[in-house]
Amino acid sequence: MEETTQVVERTEEEQQVSPGSTARLIRNVRKATRRKFTAEDKIRIVLEGFRKEIPVSELCRQERISSAIYYTWLRDFMEAGKARLKGDSLRSANEQEVRNLKEENARLKELVAEQALQLQVFKKSLR
Repeated sequence: MEETTQVVERTEEEQQVSPGSTARLIRNVRKATRRKFTAEDKIRIVLEGFRKEIPVSELCRQERISSAIYYTWLRDFMEAGKARLKGDSLRSANEQEVRNLKEENARLKELVAEQALQLQVFKKSLR
């Protein structure tokens, strides 16, 4: 009987909450359960809003986003379009392209080093 009492007392001690831990817990839960939208999803939602088939408020309700988020995405979409039309933005390379370019660069550096070494050996043999 004493063992169960000790266990209950220990769990009550462990459950003591420090100030702000509830808010921290809520923040962490919201962060973990937050819906993450891909770029394609954002574009699809913004284009649906452009069609004006349904009101933006209804669209936001269907997609479970706030209208502020929709209008932020809309602004970003429009700014990206303006920059692209001006020709200001360059397409950014993805990770695979960067990795391939680095590998090719390393291979070419090796070839140049080998050729430089062969050239030095050839020059020394001519002397």
